[in-house]
Amino acid sequence: MAGQRLQLQASAETVGRESGDLRGKDITLALPTLTPEQRAEALAKAAEARKARSELLASIKSGKESIESVLKRAKENKTVGKTKVTQLLKAVPGLGAVKVAALLEQAGIDPDRRAAGLGERQREALIDALK
Repeated sequence: MAGQRLQLQASAETVGRESGDLRGKDITLALPTLTPEQRAEALAKAAEARKARSELLASIKSGKESIESVLKRAKENKTVGKTKVTQLLKAVPGLGAVKVAALLEQAGIDPDRRAAGLGERQREALIDALK
């Protein structure tokens, strides 16, 4: 990872009109270099998050938790909040990719939206559609 760089293409939208001298030019940003301890800590944290998300989806699949209860705690619970709504819905027994896509479209929710990013109306529309 050391020495890795992120390439960005500047455009009128990202730079703004007042910075016309940067439009169309490549901007290189250096990514932070992690020490082996920081890397190990980040990997452990990521593994813990994956495990928590897996347990959440398993509890939905088994019927221990409802989508309604899970979505209501999305703002406070980091694991729930960072989980995509599509993943949560696919964990509900009887809902596959096609039904989930139809539900999201009906509720006006982008398929890439995460649970914490849902508005109150979107959450209510989704819960009502599932009833």
